Amino acid sequence: MGEQIKIRAQNQGETTDIRILMQHPMETGQRKDDKGQIFPAQFIQTFTVSLNGKVIIDGQLNTSVSKNPLFTFKARGIKSGDKLSVAWTDNTGDKRQDEITVS
Repeated sequence: MGEQIKIRAQNQGETTDIRILMQHPMETGQRKDDKGQIFPAQFIQTFTVSLNGKVIIDGQLNTSVSKNPLFTFKARGIKSGDKLSVAWTDNTGDKRQDEITVS
């Protein structure tokens, strides 16, 4: 399981700015170490963003995304007290899910 997903949600009138930092190495499988050994591929394949248990974003990633990807979104209808959760699964089967309560 990877490091904690950092989730920030800031209400801006009718919309909410959502920032998500998924800490992950995102290795392509093409980079080599000092001895010429290839680092094995390890990257986030799918991720979801859910609001109160209902999926609002369902995405797919691949090897072209950099280490520790940061995503920002705008959404409407999010209120204080709502639960916002983010989950990802990588190509090795590793998974992570974290949740915040919007304030």
